Amino acid sequence: MKHICVYCGSSDKIHPFYLDAALHLGQVLAEGGYTLVYGAGSTGVMGALAQSVIRSGGEVWGVIPRMFDTPQLANQNLSRYEVVENIHIRKARMIEISDAFIAFPGGFGTFEELFEVITWAQIGLHRKPIGLLNLGGYYDDILRMVIRAEKEGFIYHEHKSLFTVSESPRDLLDALSMHEFPEGLERWVTRDN
Repeated sequence: MKHICVYCGSSDKIHPFYLDAALHLGQVLAEGGYTLVYGAGSTGVMGALAQSVIRSGGEVWGVIPRMFDTPQLANQNLSRYEVVENIHIRKARMIEISDAFIAFPGGFGTFEELFEVITWAQIGLHRKPIGLLNLGGYYDDILRMVIRAEKEGFIYHEHKSLFTVSESPRDLLDALSMHEFPEGLERWVTRDN
């Protein structure tokens, strides 16, 4: 596990708690020798996280769609900066080059990226660990929704084990490094009991 993709937001209108947490996560990633993979943004949590990794001596690999490659949004001062044609290619590229994924608190884009990477694991397109950094209980409602989805029969029991959850960056990274994929994922396709 070398390249860690972090899904996070670009909004500048967030509570300083999240920016401080991004700075801490960046330091933890750099100290652990991990390369951050992210969306190459310069604002919000994205910018704070990348700058923290760089200031802490780590490497950052940014992947950005051409439409966001602007002076207002992009952070080109990275170890590696990749411009792709569109958002779909960006997401697929980030999944391809990453060894694990962390969903930091974020908005619609973060939710979408999180559920896409979980869905890709569910249907067998990758076997890489996924974690939710549940700062201040941010993801509690989503976790309740997942429990209800299983209760209502929309997901199988083992699908809840496709990701791990922690409030601590270090604990989450440790859990990701030890994550084992659940047995029986093929039931979704084979329709065995």
